[in-house]
Amino acid sequence: MNNYCLRRLRYALTLSDKLILDILSKVNFKLTPIELQSYLLKDDDKNFVPLPDYILTIFLDGLIVFKRGSRDGEKELQQAERVALSKKQKLNNNIIVNKIKIALSLKADDLIAILALSDFRISKSETSAFFRKPDHRNYRECGNQFLRNMLTGLTLKYRSNEESD
Repeated sequence: MNNYCLRRLRYALTLSDKLILDILSKVNFKLTPIELQSYLLKDDDKNFVPLPDYILTIFLDGLIVFKRGSRDGEKELQQAERVALSKKQKLNNNIIVNKIKIALSLKADDLIAILALSDFRISKSETSAFFRKPDHRNYRECGNQFLRNMLTGLTLKYRSNEESD
């Protein structure tokens, strides 16, 4: 699912390989163009390499910095520190959706509208359950279907805007 997310975000947001590498460099992470290409290949390609959780986490953190800027007073992490920190965080769909939401400055209504573009209906209270802490009684796991529909909706939103310009 990680490779799929990276490919779909790349397409939806019209991110070139160079821009993805620049986004990663914003959080002091280096990836070679060849490594990036191996992560962007389709799953059935013989040169396909599964994208590790920590690299997707770092990319999403970089996307947040790229789109919104870094937080004031936030300590600049070096690559080794960032990798160690990202490897500690267990990545799941809830975290992926939340990081995309933060990077694109999406509110609940924006998220509902994006999901509606892909014919996926959800209420505001259902979406808020994905962003609660896991030990909260109303927490809900975000499934692959929700994430796929969100990425499809983002593609429809950002790509259709691009074509109408």
